[in-house]
Amino acid sequence: MATLANMTMNILELDNLTYSWPKRQQLSIDIEHFALQQGQKLFIKGPSGSGKSTLLNLLTGIIPANSGSSIKVLGQQLCEMSGARRDKFRADHIGYIFQQFNLIPYLSVIDNVLLPCRFSSSRADRVAADPKQQARKLLSKLKLSDMDILTPVSALSIGQQQRVAAARALIGSPELIIADEPSSALDHDTRSAFIELLMQECQSSGATLIFVSHDPSLESLFDRSVQLQDINLQGVTQ
Repeated sequence: MATLANMTMNILELDNLTYSWPKRQQLSIDIEHFALQQGQKLFIKGPSGSGKSTLLNLLTGIIPANSGSSIKVLGQQLCEMSGARRDKFRADHIGYIFQQFNLIPYLSVIDNVLLPCRFSSSRADRVAADPKQQARKLLSKLKLSDMDILTPVSALSIGQQQRVAAARALIGSPELIIADEPSSALDHDTRSAFIELLMQECQSSGATLIFVSHDPSLESLFDRSVQLQDINLQGVTQ
């Protein structure tokens, strides 16, 4: 049976996308049109305050766009969904590496990684082996030890927590991976292993990658690069 990912050429289409923060009249995001094809790896750059994180939160349905906006992801119109439907859609189809990680501090490393498979039967069904085996495999590739994975995530370093957040986003092969400064806390060697794994997982599953970073040395690894100010007519956020 055809999946949502292969039913459309563009995995992402934005039209007349606008957003303004509550009680602020000035627009933070104003994008006339933008499209991204399935399987592409996009690098988004721009200074702090240019709207990068706001845009990612719109693309994942965490915050709703202004009336009249259009955000199509995998052919589905996010702007027509209720908040609950957007949450379900995100759980099923999007792996999000948050800038602040958003891990559950009292859960172990492996339980944090397994959360998408518990919230989404679609993600769980796409795991070829037992989800715990897949979680262990991802964590091992990200250089986290067997001892680490049973530890409460709050006991880990910031760099280790960032890798846990990455493994959580990748498990269950979501069609779209969105990463907000995902390598900022990693040393050079760990960052290289992380980027290699991220690219491998996207390649093997056919996933599309949207990657935000201030690190210009990573830009050449991606199919496309966009300066946010070039597509955002406002370029001013909170």
